[in-house]
Amino acid sequence: MFAIIGIVLVIVSIIGGFLMEKGHMLVLLQPAELLIIAGAATGTLLVANPLHIIKGVAGGLSGVIKGSAFTKERYLSTLKMMYQFLNKVRKEGLLAVEMDVEKPKESSIFKSYPDFLKDHHAVDFLCDTLRTAVTGGVEPFDMDQMMELDMEVHHHAAMQPIDALSTVADALPGLGIVAAVLGVVITMGSLGGPPEEIGEKVAAALVGTFLGILLCYGFVGPIAANMRKTAEEQNEYLHVLRVLVLSFLKGSAPMIAIEMGRRAVPAHVRPSFDEMEKSCKSKVEAAEPAVAA
Repeated sequence: MFAIIGIVLVIVSIIGGFLMEKGHMLVLLQPAELLIIAGAATGTLLVANPLHIIKGVAGGLSGVIKGSAFTKERYLSTLKMMYQFLNKVRKEGLLAVEMDVEKPKESSIFKSYPDFLKDHHAVDFLCDTLRTAVTGGVEPFDMDQMMELDMEVHHHAAMQPIDALSTVADALPGLGIVAAVLGVVITMGSLGGPPEEIGEKVAAALVGTFLGILLCYGFVGPIAANMRKTAEEQNEYLHVLRVLVLSFLKGSAPMIAIEMGRRAVPAHVRPSFDEMEKSCKSKVEAAEPAVAA
């Protein structure tokens, strides 16, 4: 939502200021200049990157429009889910959750948390780790290294589409100059004609430079920065799962492990201890009558 508001604000501010200076909107409507810049930028993106990175760029753009998925409510829901899961392990043993981690979409625990199941990176990260724990024979230190390696690989993959888009943003001012130079070439061919016609062609050429700079610093660059923050938020979320699971594997009680995970949550979305405790206990109390029945 804020990304859309920001884009609208950029457009309104620039057009509003232009009109306040008695500018004519028709001068800015140069489809040929826009085609040169946008088409060349898209072409450079296709030339420089394989298909999976281009798909990542498209997915990142949709994520910018939707906004951050890692809210306080998301973290609180995850802590509740893990508290329920770890309690089951404590009472019934690791083998009791083997089917939960093998088929998370069919798990009675995970099915109650659709936001978690939609995040296939988090699901794979958690279930692969727990599957290794169920198998046994892996020390907590080695498990920590395994999770850290998984996070590094995922973060590297998440950064590739962002780097690709940032490269396009850096190229846009240069492509704007290319469009402007082509406009000047056309203008030179009109020398000797009416001054009004020459003026229009010079204005069209300058609009090419304007569009290249605007697209770079007003749209594509900020979108790439937003995608970078989203990738960092995903990594922070995985880090919370890592801290939580590792604490439990080292022998901590479920509530202590959950508290360790809560402490790893970024400060601006971190639930308080009372919120976490109340939420976890209410979940257990709601589940117990169903088990008794």
